[in-house]
Amino acid sequence: MDVTHYLEKWADSYRNDLRENIMPFWLKHALDHKHGGIYTCLDRNGQLMDSTKSVWFQGRFGFIASYAYNHIEQNPEWLAASKSCIDFIEAHCSDTDGHLFFEVTKEGIPLRKRRYVFSECFAAIAMSEYSIASGDKNYAIKSLEMFNRILRFLSTPGFLEPKYLPAQQSRGHSITMILINTASRIREAIQDPILNLQIDESLFSIRQHFMHPEFKALLEMVGPDGEFIDTCNGRVINPGHCIETSWFIMEEARYRNWNKDLVQLALQILDWSWEWGWDKKYGGIINFRDCKNFPAQDYSQDMKFWWPQTEAIIATLYAYRATHDEKYLIMHKQISDWTYTHFPDKEFGEWYGYLHRDGTAAQPAKGNLFKGPFHIPRMMIRSYMLCKEML
Repeated sequence: MDVTHYLEKWADSYRNDLRENIMPFWLKHALDHKHGGIYTCLDRNGQLMDSTKSVWFQGRFGFIASYAYNHIEQNPEWLAASKSCIDFIEAHCSDTDGHLFFEVTKEGIPLRKRRYVFSECFAAIAMSEYSIASGDKNYAIKSLEMFNRILRFLSTPGFLEPKYLPAQQSRGHSITMILINTASRIREAIQDPILNLQIDESLFSIRQHFMHPEFKALLEMVGPDGEFIDTCNGRVINPGHCIETSWFIMEEARYRNWNKDLVQLALQILDWSWEWGWDKKYGGIINFRDCKNFPAQDYSQDMKFWWPQTEAIIATLYAYRATHDEKYLIMHKQISDWTYTHFPDKEFGEWYGYLHRDGTAAQPAKGNLFKGPFHIPRMMIRSYMLCKEML
């Protein structure tokens, strides 16, 4: 493989696709110029299907628009979009207890709260990235305050409703891994010991609790001390989440001058998760597996969602950046070829989100409360940056 040509080709593709396809689609169809913030429930051609606003995505696109501004081009429209999302969060999305809502109306009237703190995580990284883009340090301070609020919510007994009653004590991988990325993104804008402490705690938990060598897998749910829970939910492997975790850890390894132990940890997770996730019959990363090879319980277990593919694109490219082992560049080509064959909508732009196992579209909408302008543009920005570094 001509590595230089390969990286040049993908760097140009990522940047051009972001600038000419992904960002224009959402800026044209999704920005709410009246109330602020962004809609995400869009049909294939960008038509608004539902004006309910995902609070996740006010933070997610607030982050993406500033992230693109900081690393692709200083487009004032992107910076303004980021601020609009952050302003909407601050004006409408916080309950009296400080916990953010999950869904609000287009005007910002609360509709629903959930027991998670992911809305807070995305709001925090939006504020930190906007602080870097705008030069306004107040937003870095706000992001750190939000992070401390997240930790307080997680550590206050009874504040967040547990997933299970006391008969089934457990801990979850999702919040453990997202706190690594949240803390690392905030750390780019402001330094505080609590950020490094949380990253260390999450890394310890991933290694000691969620990694189970007997299955060569990182599990989504374990007991309080990492005990294996032999139920359908306890046996779940989410390859996309695990692969995302691997590149979060590689990012931290890079921050620590390519710490060898962290690189090895990340590569182990990537290798295991690729083996579980790559569909050897049809290609692409499958949704869920059972670590004992029983049938997975989730109804979407054999589907191909957009976001695991984007995480695999970043992770394999990051692994090649860390090791220069061409094995990972070959994996990057595998996942990229499959993804770009099946997900992009060549007629109306952007990507489909939900495919059947064989790669045919399950439905054509471009967004809902969970899919919107986050994983795809993040992949393009981060992968562009990695390609340019290596070149």
